Amino acid sequence: MSEYQIYTLPNGIRIAHKRVQNTKIVHCGIMFDIGSRDELPHQAGLAHFWEHMAFKGTKKRKSYHIINSLESVGGELNAYTTKEKICFYASVLDEYFVRAIDLLSDIAFQSTFPEKQLELERGVILEEMSMYLDSPEDAIQDEFDSIIFPKHAMGVNILGTTESVKGFKREDFQRFIAENLDTERTVLSIVGNISFEKAVKVAERFLKDVPVVKTGRKRSAPNEYVPQNIRVKKDNNQAQVAIGSPSFSLSDSKRLPFFALVNLLGGPGMNSRFNLSLREKYGLVYQIEASLVSYSDTGLFSILFGTDHDNLNKAFKLVWKELNALKNKKLGSLQLKTLKDQLKGQLAMAEESKQGYMLMMAKSILDLGYVEPLHEIFSDIDRISAQGLQDLAMEAFNVDYLSTLVYN
Repeated sequence: MSEYQIYTLPNGIRIAHKRVQNTKIVHCGIMFDIGSRDELPHQAGLAHFWEHMAFKGTKKRKSYHIINSLESVGGELNAYTTKEKICFYASVLDEYFVRAIDLLSDIAFQSTFPEKQLELERGVILEEMSMYLDSPEDAIQDEFDSIIFPKHAMGVNILGTTESVKGFKREDFQRFIAENLDTERTVLSIVGNISFEKAVKVAERFLKDVPVVKTGRKRSAPNEYVPQNIRVKKDNNQAQVAIGSPSFSLSDSKRLPFFALVNLLGGPGMNSRFNLSLREKYGLVYQIEASLVSYSDTGLFSILFGTDHDNLNKAFKLVWKELNALKNKKLGSLQLKTLKDQLKGQLAMAEESKQGYMLMMAKSILDLGYVEPLHEIFSDIDRISAQGLQDLAMEAFNVDYLSTLVYN
């Protein structure tokens, strides 16, 4: 794929474009640097609710027309909300590219939040919340966030609370958008066999009239963390476990080497140390994962697994054993090379997804101002040392700093 290009409209909205040959599909999305962490306590769940309501009507389209516009030509329209981002995105045949940008710009900037649809969607979201609460492996992740980021919006469930969702009115969405939407913190991302010139021309057509908005919003970083060890009695077939702590932000130089370390422990590879031990050797879990999620000013390191109640203590001991092994002994040269090669391969394969690249490009530009080329990331991986990884393990896997949450 060719290098990406950026064009900034007079209102501050950036157009990020990457041309890909030999494809008939264009992936495009509008991403806002707005997420659930930007909500005030009484607004919990409002960002996610906005994401839903954007599809329910605009000044020139009803809900049916929004749903049918791209689906009727085989395209896809979707959206998601995270702690820091809201994104509306689409994938279509290139001949319907203009239609996709027209629709995305409409739902992103011209939603009317019709009252009737608001009441219907309120019920949908309450059902979504019930679904998550009925799934202990999902529920424990949300509750664990509140332990890692106490007294902060980062620790609040993205879906909000039953009370907050039941109380939202049309003006709440309008006020939240007015308080948080900044055109300089908005990116339209496009990946496909579309020329940069055409991408800019179409973007200008549908986005140039969006008024300049500068909120000057400042996010406050979470800083109230105190390690906790909590056990909650649950009538579940399995015990569910979360272990972790606050971790490295997107701009921290330790992020990439720690990501490599976490990948070694419990990444997607079947050869992760946790998987080889707890699943393959002892048969204690079906799935165990370790992850690092980095945000603009903090991060979350977590280990998640479920096991039979009778095997809980043995599983814990094996997890601590693997953490201590990385603290007590440096990786050998072959182990280090294997770790680096595996991480490079995973990152390269992830970039093969054109839709994934489109979303990553938008997020990276909002968070960092640029997209780091894969070859530069590979160079950074090559500079990771065994001693550096051991030092990180000593710092991050300190049992006195880690929190645990157990549903048992």
